[in-house]
Amino acid sequence: MKKSASIIFGILICFVVMGVSYFWATSLMDSVYAYRSPLHHSPPLPGEALGRPNTRSMVIVLIDALRYDTSLKANVMPFLNLLRNEGASALMHSRPPSYSEPGYTVLLTGAWPDLSDGPTINLDYADIPTFTQDDIYSAAHRAGLLTAVSGFNWFEKLIPQQAVSVSFYTAGEDQVADRQVTDAALPWLPGGQYKLVLIHLDQVDYAGHYEGGPIDPRWDAAATRADELLKEIAMAMDLRQDTLLVISDHGQIDRGGHGGQDPIVLLEPFVMVGKGVIPGKYGDVQMVDVAPTVAAILGTNIPATNQGHPQIAMLDFTLAHVDQINSVLAAQQAQLVQAYQNALGHPVGVTQSGNIVSASQAGMDAARNTLLDSQRIPRGIIAVFLFLLFVNLAAWHSKPNFTWMLVGVFSYLFIFNIKYILIDHKTYSLSSVISATNLIESTALTTLIALFVGWIIVLLGTKGYQFRPRKAASLTLKFILTSLTILSIPIFLHYAINGAVVTWALPNFLISFLGLLFLIQVLIVSAIGLFFTGLSALVGFFAHK
Repeated sequence: MKKSASIIFGILICFVVMGVSYFWATSLMDSVYAYRSPLHHSPPLPGEALGRPNTRSMVIVLIDALRYDTSLKANVMPFLNLLRNEGASALMHSRPPSYSEPGYTVLLTGAWPDLSDGPTINLDYADIPTFTQDDIYSAAHRAGLLTAVSGFNWFEKLIPQQAVSVSFYTAGEDQVADRQVTDAALPWLPGGQYKLVLIHLDQVDYAGHYEGGPIDPRWDAAATRADELLKEIAMAMDLRQDTLLVISDHGQIDRGGHGGQDPIVLLEPFVMVGKGVIPGKYGDVQMVDVAPTVAAILGTNIPATNQGHPQIAMLDFTLAHVDQINSVLAAQQAQLVQAYQNALGHPVGVTQSGNIVSASQAGMDAARNTLLDSQRIPRGIIAVFLFLLFVNLAAWHSKPNFTWMLVGVFSYLFIFNIKYILIDHKTYSLSSVISATNLIESTALTTLIALFVGWIIVLLGTKGYQFRPRKAASLTLKFILTSLTILSIPIFLHYAINGAVVTWALPNFLISFLGLLFLIQVLIVSAIGLFFTGLSALVGFFAHK
């Protein structure tokens, strides 16, 4: 009777775990999509404009998904490397999430994804929100400058269209679309009528998603075609009067994909050439540096939520102009710090010495981390207590076969990760997620294979295949509950570090992804475990028939 009650209790636990893991996983993903900046309802107001433009026209060519290492290949992108040698160049760093829509938002607002209030994950066209934070197009519009955009139609939703004087948008992403984008933009370039022009080329990203990724020869072929279009754009300009900036929004992992924290997707080229640019190699810049640099060149206000540094060292500015930029930047940073402090309801301390942007951002980061730590400590205590409780219960419930249970669980983990990494070639990040359905189906298949191997090892090690039905079922159920205990470690870690779901701050994306991945595994293990429990009883029945 006691053994039957134990089996029933174990089955109920599996059903509870299935329900909790399902709702937790779906709520976690929903919260990432729904994330909005703490400044969503209280964006800082635009400040003082810097004055007249220091160029006739500022043209930004955004080559979507262009990896930094690809941009360095002279045989693949000869013209870009010619510009790199003639102009100012740097290695640009971005932050996760490394999707296009958050990347575009960072480039045009100068704010990182946790403050920029752009989409955290790419949304469908109909769902894309317009910038709530100040951006370089709105700044140019306020300054009375004509602007232009030619590119993918996501920009039509992101950029306030009253700030765009002329535009061409396409739903295409391939080389045909890039040809149309370039043809639409070329007539805008001679004469410098449009002071700010964005030209977005998308075929490299298309090759990454649909033509095998950067390890496929078609990736380099797409980059070469984009390079040829870049040459056409530059040839239509007068670089004695105009300024050209070539950048990207993210990279892609070797087999294609982006969105996560993988180092290769967070490195992009930064090449600027033309009027007022001092040639040279400038080391490293941040993606948030693009917007304030463009603002400094155009003489507009620095976007109000900007967190970056204008790259003054690359530009031929007078000392008086540099002083003015620093003065305007200090006012912008002070207003941003105040707005952030009000939104958090927590003081932001800023050191008054050194670089004003670095000091302001260090103060904001410290305030953010203080609040996060105050929330992490109680969550961490709860997570450790629950995990130790589960481990002790699993050890007590599984004796005297606990050692074999652990062997089975670690065999499961070994098989799962071997298939995940070496066979499926996935990374532990959102970059490997093609879709929610693909993530669930591929994880379910890998879990099934790994759990089956672990279960067989437990049966062989304990000779459970010789047990009577009830004892065999109990053995399998104990293995499943032990597996759930060990698999809960990344989930508890995610809870302690990030919280159950995303709220006012973006999560640590590696830990968050592992939490999501293991929530899916726990769901599948609970479901398959019930099937294996019944199968064990069936084996025991025939063994003693």
